[in-house]
Formats: sequence, C-alpha cells, structure tokens
Amino acid sequence: MSVLLFISHITPFTFVYFLLLSSSSTAVTDLNITSILSSFQNFTSFASLLSSTSVDSDLKRRQGPITLLAVPNPYLSTPPSSDLTRRLPLSSLGDILRYHILLQYFSWTNLLQIPPSGVLITTLLQTTGRAPANFGAVNITRTPLTNAITIQSPAPYTASNATVLSLIKTLPYNITILAVNSLLVPYDINLMASETRPPLGLNITKALIDGHNFNVASAMLSASGVVDEFEADEGGAGISFFVPTDGAFGDLPGNVRLQSLPADKKSVVLKFHVLHSYYPLGSLESIVNPVQPTLATEDSGAGSFTLNISRFNGSVLIDTGIVQASVTQTVFDQNPVAIFGVSKVLLPREIFGKDPPGTAVHPPELSPSPEISAWLSNPASSPVGFHEEIKSDGQILRSQSSSVAVYCIVLYLM
Repeated sequence: MSVLLFISHITPFTFVYFLLLSSSSTAVTDLNITSILSSFQNFTSFASLLSSTSVDSDLKRRQGPITLLAVPNPYLSTPPSSDLTRRLPLSSLGDILRYHILLQYFSWTNLLQIPPSGVLITTLLQTTGRAPANFGAVNITRTPLTNAITIQSPAPYTASNATVLSLIKTLPYNITILAVNSLLVPYDINLMASETRPPLGLNITKALIDGHNFNVASAMLSASGVVDEFEADEGGAGISFFVPTDGAFGDLPGNVRLQSLPADKKSVVLKFHVLHSYYPLGSLESIVNPVQPTLATEDSGAGSFTLNISRFNGSVLIDTGIVQASVTQTVFDQNPVAIFGVSKVLLPREIFGKDPPGTAVHPPELSPSPEISAWLSNPASSPVGFHEEIKSDGQILRSQSSSVAVYCIVLYLM
C-alpha cells in the first residue's frame, strides 16, 4: 500500500517535470523566425531579406539555439546597410545575413555578463565553409561603464561593426532576437567579385552536354523536369551540383534500376545530388560541417537525405551512407553555380536501403561449441548427461501434451 501511495504522489511531479523539460527543448526548426520578425512592423524589410535569400530555409533546418541580429527598417534603408542591399547579389547578401545568426542563445542577462575583453561566437556563415579561418565568427564586447554591446569581425582593423540597440524577442532557451544598428560585413568577403556573377538562368542541361561526359545525367534531368527547380534556386544562395559521369551510370549494380523508379523517387534521387548553396572546390575541400543537407532534404525534413563531405588524400569524397564517390572534375564554377563530376551515382539510403546495392549480406556462420562439435562427430563422446537431458525433456513434453489433450476431452464431454 505504501508503494502505491508513493507512486501516486510522485507521478504528477514527474509528469510536470518532463512536460517542462520538453517545452524548454523545443527545436528551432519548429519556429518560423521570419513570421516572428514580420509581426514587428519595424523589421519587415529584414524579414523580407531572409526570405528572398532563402536564409529562412536554413533557419528552419537548424537544430539548436540561435541569436539573430536583426536590423530595423530605418537603419536598413540608410548607408552603409542600404548600399549592400541595393548592389549585392542575393547569394552574397545571403552570406552576410548568415553572419547575423549566432549559434548560441543569449539572454539580456547573458549579454551583460560578457567580459570587456569580449567573447568569440560562431555564426551560421562559419558552417558553410565559405569563411576562411575563424572569420565566420564574431567578437562580442561590452563596455563596463555603459554596458554597450558591440559586435564585429575578429579580424584586426575591421571597419564593420554594429551596436546592440535592444532586445526584441526571446524564447528561452532557443531563440533571441536583438536589434542592431547596421549590417555586419564578414572579413575577407569579396564584394567586388560577387558583383560579376553570371546572370540568372544558366542552362544546366547545356552545361552538362558541353562537358562531353554527362549525357545520361542530362537526359534524366530533361525528362524529370527538376532542372527548372535547380535553375530557380540559383537566385538564392546558389547551388552545387554533383553530376555522375556516364561511366558512373554504367557501373551501377544490376539490382539498381533507376529508370524503373516512380517519377517522384527519380526526382528525389536527382535532388539528392544538389546542395542548396554555392560551394567552389576550395570551399568543399575545407568544409567545416561535413554533413550537408540537399534539395531532397527540404522535401523530406531535417536529418534525411544528407551527404557527408570530407577530404582524403587530396580528393573530395562524398558519402551517402551506402555509396562513396569522389569529385573527378569541375564542370562549371562561377558564382552562384558550381557543377562537379563525380565517380558514382549518389544513392540515398532512404530509398536503396542501408546496405550497398549489389552486395549480398549473409548472416554470420555460427560455429558450434567444442563440446557440441565433438558430439556431432561422435555421439558417444558427448558430455555426461547430454542424452539424458534431451530424453528427459522429451518425456516431460509428451507428458504435458497428453495432459492437455485429456483436459480438452473432459471439457468437451461436459
């Protein structure tokens, strides 16, 4: 009785505890930050920038706490911020916005506890691999007398900095939105080169045909219709397309028949070959976060249809979980589109299973123990009592079966 009383006493407490725990660990991906910003009239322009550069999609895929540095409309419409938003292409502007997403939760109390010497905080830009060294981080400092919070690049003599104006929104312990008085420009971002990006609407199919070794991929793209979606994504953060060579399609195992897949799964396989960001070869070689979402991830949810990108012996390797390919050549590379030839067709494990296609998986052979092996070769040499135990078990089984049969007959006669 005392046990029952204890359980009834503790269960409500435990329930409330886990309820609070689950509510405090709500993923950032469950919240639409663009919608939150749009509810504040002073941040509609910044929210629009997040949407037009597809950075809001990056935020929806994030798992973990963030602090967003948002620029109010009046500050965004005056120099130097207005100059950046007016003349930069969306791909470069997207990286600048990623520089405003700190991968750490800061409450106002946390900010007031920052030492005068400052703290170095990683941003979303650092995870793209496009920021050299630690220049994808920001240095946050506090002036002790006024408690003014300043944010700037860790690079020496940087001209770009911003001051925190106020706290806009906090959702413990996942999201904080701070108002800052200017856009921050990452150190070493090539603003002049970004203005020379080619006009949108690159014909990807033609680029593959000009590559002379991608006829199968070109035909699949044309038949599927997803090439239009790829070219539309150039307007955001750009794309990086891993295209299997004709030889890679010829090397597919006999049990992998891409042509027999339903149209929707063919599209998923093709989208699985595309990263929703522009990565030149140098960025791929130094990528910080090896697990990269693909266009297929956006349709299926975070954590699915991802590629693991690494560098080994001077080559860029791409691992799907069941297939490992290497980048063999650069077919096209001009911001915002990079197209690379790869040695194998990238097969997602979500469609083709956990084991490499064409590889038969056999259960391990179980070797009998030495005692049983000896008995199998010569029953007379079995361990003492081995036969007796088997015979005894058999007799018990027959006795139990007979009892059950008699019991059933009695029930029937009654």
